Amino acid sequence: MAEQSLQEKYSPQGICFGCGPANPKGLRIRSCVRGDVVIAQWQALPHHEAFPGVLNGGIIGALLDCHSNWAAAWRLMLESGADRPPCTVTAEYAVKLLRPTPSHEPVELSAKVVELKNDRAVVEAVLAAKGKTCATCRGTFVAVKPGHPAYHRW
Repeated sequence: MAEQSLQEKYSPQGICFGCGPANPKGLRIRSCVRGDVVIAQWQALPHHEAFPGVLNGGIIGALLDCHSNWAAAWRLMLESGADRPPCTVTAEYAVKLLRPTPSHEPVELSAKVVELKNDRAVVEAVLAAKGKTCATCRGTFVAVKPGHPAYHRW
């Protein structure tokens, strides 16, 4: 059996379009921890394309956003000593599309926390195909408090 992802372990009923295991129409990213880096592999389907053979930029953004969010939640959990990650949301993120991303083979995602402060983490992430970086992302992700719509979503 494949390794259990962060999403499957901590949010098995999650419905997020990008990372919710319970969303049958979503991207269903499976983020796994390797040391201080969170990694994932993902395979596009034809309806994820911008044009034949090339992944849509919005899908790339969703992949990097959700994967980075889980890297932030994981690291905030470790730092606090909690047994579950806090519910985190994207405060901001920026994606740089560096080259066309092929859609007919898996892409690799990697994300690492580069700054940590109380209830927030800054994450840098990469999306690569065939060993070449196709897109990068830098974002800030914040743990939400009671009263926020995302609180207790996991």
